[in-house]
Amino acid sequence: MAKFPPHVVLDTRDDMLVCQEEIFGPILPVVAADDAEAAIAYINGHDRPLALYWFGTDRRARDRVLDRTVCGGVTINDCLLHIAQENQPFGGVGASGMGAYHGHAGFGAMSKEKPVYYRARYSGVDLLLPPYGATFERVLGVVRRII
Repeated sequence: MAKFPPHVVLDTRDDMLVCQEEIFGPILPVVAADDAEAAIAYINGHDRPLALYWFGTDRRARDRVLDRTVCGGVTINDCLLHIAQENQPFGGVGASGMGAYHGHAGFGAMSKEKPVYYRARYSGVDLLLPPYGATFERVLGVVRRII
């Protein structure tokens, strides 16, 4: 079995195939940004990513990125590990997929509840259905007097 070593691709552009296709391998295309605002604008100007990896120690900068972007999952100061958290849902949004799985969220996403409503045998709704009888006429008479 051939093994493909991890690759970092620098100086990427949007017109490169590595930036246009979903990557299922050890390839990391790096998109340079002059500052956090440019990075946020880049993320928001493209399809929603399946994952977002944020590196740093500045909590305010981290929270600004988290608050102003939409993505599937996030790992802080590492890569990929959000997928291994069984108690957190994993999944994308938009072009990267919809829904989530893992744990309770996965059970809900992969299940279809079948709601069933049983009307009681004797119900006030019966008064509103034809054929109308004496009880309906009495109620209608009371309502007319009130109005």
